[in-house]
Amino acid sequence: VVDDGAATGGTLFAAIRAARAQGASRIVVAVGVAPPDTCRRLEREADELHVLREPASFHAVGEFYKSFEPVEDEKVLELLRRAATTPS
Repeated sequence: VVDDGAATGGTLFAAIRAARAQGASRIVVAVGVAPPDTCRRLEREADELHVLREPASFHAVGEFYKSFEPVEDEKVLELLRRAATTPS
């Protein structure tokens, strides 16, 4: 499960619950930035957690990104299609 940031972790916790309900045997969470208290809660729910930044002073996810514009669904689908056809 990947997220650019988790202020409260609500979206990630919902995704973790959904993945477990669908039978996932292991949940790995990767998040760009999250406050320490959210990280501790995520560590208890996920099997593995990777966080790029865990700042003590946290107000909003967007403050840690130079550009924090929403990505349209069509752009995500385009990138996934391109990744699937690009040789590694």
